[in-house]
Amino acid sequence: METTVFNQAGKAAGKVTLPENIFGVAWNPDLVHEVVVAMQSNARAGTAKVKDRSEVSGGGKKPWRQKGTGRARHGSRRSPIWVGGGVTHGPTNEKDFSKKLNKKVRQKALAVTLSRKQADGELVFVEALNFEAPKTADAKSTLADIAKGAKMADLATKRNNAALVVLSERDEAVEKSFRNFGNIEVKPVKDINPVDLLTYKFVLFVEPEKAIESLSTRVA
Repeated sequence: METTVFNQAGKAAGKVTLPENIFGVAWNPDLVHEVVVAMQSNARAGTAKVKDRSEVSGGGKKPWRQKGTGRARHGSRRSPIWVGGGVTHGPTNEKDFSKKLNKKVRQKALAVTLSRKQADGELVFVEALNFEAPKTADAKSTLADIAKGAKMADLATKRNNAALVVLSERDEAVEKSFRNFGNIEVKPVKDINPVDLLTYKFVLFVEPEKAIESLSTRVA
């Protein structure tokens, strides 16, 4: 399987061979759903917590005597029906949202997602991105050129979750150049996962040979 590699100006600069075991795997929605749900659950901090009546301050003394006041009987100011009292059935930080994921399942889900993006024509392979210094204007013009060359107009115009730029290794100039784009994220290839790939419409692989080599070590 071969596909076109574009240069920074959006011109065709050659071809790259895509391994079938990474970019030619059949779509498996159940597998992808399982992995995405598990990863999102594992990312939950689980820090939401309220105080129940045993944790709020005050309330050691009965507010008033049981009978003779004409008011309703109460035993503690910590009661959930009092202002400042404990909360009933609220969230606690004792719950563990994590889900176990087998290594092979994660690997397969990554390959399945990449294959689907390739089949849908949402992967773009870029020879290199070279910015002398971090500059948003340069990143914007480069993105427009690549979108035009690859005939993907949405790549430069989509307002939300437009593209994930995947680098073979960290590049401070590239990362800072795209930092002001709210619809674009930059990540090294070793860190991408199915959630990232499905969040963004297009995926740009910079230095595809190195990226494929890195992916090959992750997809057995």
